[in-house]
Amino acid sequence: MAELLTGPWVILGVGVATIVGLIVVLRANAFLALISAALVVSILAPGDPAQKTARVAEAFGAAAGSIGIVIALAAIIGRCMMDSGAADRVVRAFLRLMGQNHGELAMMGSGYVLSVPVFFDTVFYLLLPLARSMTRRTGRHYLLYLLAIATGAAATHAMVPPTPGPLAMASNLHLDLGLLMVVGLAAALPSSIAGLLVARWLDRKLGIEYRPLPGVEEEPQPLSDDKLPSLWLSLLPILLPVLLIAGNTLISMLATHGLQLPQRVVGIAGLIGNPNFALLVSAIVALALVQIQRHPSRDAMARLVEESLMSGGVIILITAAGGAFGAMLRAANVGAGVEGLFGSRGASGGWSLLLLAAAMAAVFKTAQGSSTVAMITTSAMIAAMLPSGFSLAFHPVYLALMIASGSLIGSWMNDSGFWIFAKMGNLSESETLKSWTVISATVGITGILVTLLLTVILPMAPAAP
Repeated sequence: MAELLTGPWVILGVGVATIVGLIVVLRANAFLALISAALVVSILAPGDPAQKTARVAEAFGAAAGSIGIVIALAAIIGRCMMDSGAADRVVRAFLRLMGQNHGELAMMGSGYVLSVPVFFDTVFYLLLPLARSMTRRTGRHYLLYLLAIATGAAATHAMVPPTPGPLAMASNLHLDLGLLMVVGLAAALPSSIAGLLVARWLDRKLGIEYRPLPGVEEEPQPLSDDKLPSLWLSLLPILLPVLLIAGNTLISMLATHGLQLPQRVVGIAGLIGNPNFALLVSAIVALALVQIQRHPSRDAMARLVEESLMSGGVIILITAAGGAFGAMLRAANVGAGVEGLFGSRGASGGWSLLLLAAAMAAVFKTAQGSSTVAMITTSAMIAAMLPSGFSLAFHPVYLALMIASGSLIGSWMNDSGFWIFAKMGNLSESETLKSWTVISATVGITGILVTLLLTVILPMAPAAP
């Protein structure tokens, strides 16, 4: 117990206190909080004083280099999906598939798919008018439709790259992006379904009826079908990078496990399945889709790209700062203390670490509000806490899923998602706490249980992150 009060653990505590204090107390931007914490930890950690600032900058650059291109391209893809009408086409396809009598399934499915390349708040803005329109036609299930959007979108936003949180976790924990995509999609689906079941119960229990938005006399009408791209074109920017990256992962795994494949095939798969290449191809397809459907001028297309990159730039700064914070924790030898807490090797340490990862993410989420920041910070800390030679009884991708799931627990008034749901749905704070907060926690808790189950039935090859 004494080792917790000295050395690396004190540095870890100071770093965490710096982040939480700056974000929660001083309302500082997450980038400033994370980079400040990295500098504080670096100063306290062993090393040449002259290099303590420089190594923070080097770690920041390394983290930005690993995820910066992917985040920037994902921001362009998401914006193009909205502007071209591709996102709208995906939603209508779900509605036709599920039928008007199962509109909540269509809302959940649409949120589940669209939140892979598009940020959560944008997906909610997109689907909200359709949910309101369905409520006006049926005269019921207003809250159910809103919660159905939230449950599908929140699950994939937290668990599936290329959204920023999962990308940062993949970088910090040294995970294969394709594997995280596949496993994340698998875990997000039952989590979304569990959320939908609870949403149906809340819809009956709370009995919230349709509410027009204040100050809006007439809501905009959606575009006609003939002005939208075809379904297969609409899905292409989403499916293309998933197939390319996951295909490269599969070929690499087969080659690693002894299957004789031509070296040329492995090399080509590595080229086109690289996340930077795959997202670039997808971004080009998405931009072409905007050009085909909307025929914007070159100036308008340039503005679209520029605005997308501006939004993505903030996320890159925050994510890279989180990577620098984790690197400084490693420089402080925080991982050396893990052996005293969990044991140096064996399954017991791994299982305890899973629960610790989820709990840490939930605490960070509750304290400062952002799931993305909670994922970035927690994954950086967990990576720093794993000493060399620490073995797990399961693949480290499950650590990422536990962190993602934990980051959905504890959403309240310091979370931007809370206010988006409340204001766009015209709900009171009390109603939002009883609905949105419960659903977010349901998705997160289900994700934790699903992940624990997967570690038992499909542990995959033990590996250290």
